[in-house]
Amino acid sequence: MKPEEPIPNGAAGAAMLAAGSGCLALSLLALAGDGSKAVARLLTFYRPTGPLSGVTTVAILIWLAVWFIAYRVCKGKAVAIAIVSAVSFVVLALGLLLTFPPFEDLLLGR
Repeated sequence: MKPEEPIPNGAAGAAMLAAGSGCLALSLLALAGDGSKAVARLLTFYRPTGPLSGVTTVAILIWLAVWFIAYRVCKGKAVAIAIVSAVSFVVLALGLLLTFPPFEDLLLGR
């Protein structure tokens, strides 16, 4: 009997890692924008929305960059999807946690 070849799942793993990375980037950029007036000015791409315009734009660019790079590295390969899922979940949960005001205030010393 010939052993079965693993199913390539690298593209799915890349998408999961990128989603978690984008979420974490969004929360870290929002935290930086709230904590520093200089960063807030730097992230203000559209004055009526303030730093939120830059936070979301840069987070989307990070998400796309991570997805592109991870996809190029992992496409056509079989990855340990359980590990990729766990890492993605932890990064996503951390990003979500950092969006809650009590944690943000704790980190910013308010």
